[in-house]
Amino acid sequence: MSRKTDREEEGATAPNDAELIASYIELDPRNRSRAEARLVGSGVPVWAIVGQYQATGRDAAYVAESYQVPLAAVQAALAYYRQNMAVIEDRLEANAV
Repeated sequence: MSRKTDREEEGATAPNDAELIASYIELDPRNRSRAEARLVGSGVPVWAIVGQYQATGRDAAYVAESYQVPLAAVQAALAYYRQNMAVIEDRLEANAV
């Protein structure tokens, strides 16, 4: 017999990557490149979120606090990064120059 988690017992499920991305990520209307995707509302670029996440020990809560955005927005940026890793890595590299 499997044991249910508290979230399963409550009927709650964590949003999946597609839901997070749809809720928190948009393309910049002036530059619709996937590398320039940004957080809805704040306009913080996904590449900036990912760069800070990588530079600060992969602490999503710290990144969310630093940018004053919801943790779910950082999780959405990371989900977007996983789906668009090559273009985001190229953008990070371009920013490092």
